[in-house]
Amino acid sequence: MWNKAAALAALLLLSCRPQPQQQPRFPSAHRDVAPIVGDTFSTEDARDRVGEAEQVMQLAGVRAAMWVADVGAGEGYYTGRLGKVVGLKGRVLAEDIQPEVTDQLTDRVQRERLDNVAVRLGTPDDPKLPPHTFDRIFLVHMYHEVASPYAFLWHMREGLKPDGLVVVVDADRPVKRHGMPPEQLKCEFAALNLRPVKFAMMTGGDGYFMAFRTAGPRPAPGAIKPC
Repeated sequence: MWNKAAALAALLLLSCRPQPQQQPRFPSAHRDVAPIVGDTFSTEDARDRVGEAEQVMQLAGVRAAMWVADVGAGEGYYTGRLGKVVGLKGRVLAEDIQPEVTDQLTDRVQRERLDNVAVRLGTPDDPKLPPHTFDRIFLVHMYHEVASPYAFLWHMREGLKPDGLVVVVDADRPVKRHGMPPEQLKCEFAALNLRPVKFAMMTGGDGYFMAFRTAGPRPAPGAIKPC
C-alpha cells in the first residue's frame, strides 16, 4: 500500500546531499539582476482568467505520475496546480529561498491537503534538488532575479532526469523591468550545455515559454564561458 508520508520523507532525504568543503568559483553575470519584490507575481484569479497555468503545463507536456520541481515557488500558484495534474503517483517539490515563504508554502500544502507535494528551502545559488529526479523543472517569473545564473544553473541542471526539461516562463523585456530577453536566456543556458527545444509566446502581454534539454555534459565551473 502506498505510504504518502514515507514517499515525501524519501524525497526530502534525497535532497539533503552533503555540501563540498570548498565551494567552486563561477563566472559573474554581466547583466542586471531584478530585485526580489515579493512572493506574489499577480493575483491567482487574474492568472486563471487568461489560463496561464493550463497553457504552460500543456506546452510543457505535464502529465500524471511525473515528478516536477517548482523552483522559486513563491505563494505556490503553480505548486498546487502541478500537484493536481501529476496526481498521487507523481510528486511536486516546491522550492524557495526565503524561510518565511517556505513556511507559507507548507501551510498551504497542509491546508489544501496536497499529499504529493514537499517543500524545500534552497539558496540563491542552489535550489538543492535531488539529482536525476525530475521530469520537469519549472522556473516561472523568477530567473531574472537570479544574481549568479551560472552557479544556479550548474546546480539546478543536476536535478533533471536524462530526458527531462527545464521550463522557463518570463517576459520579453529588460531585466530591470522584471523580464529576461529570450536571446540572453538562451546564451546563459547554452553556457551550461542546455539547448532550447520549444518556444511559444504566452496568451496576452509579453510573456513567453521556453523549454530546454541537456545537450552535453555539465562543464566544470572554471570552463563556463559567460555571455
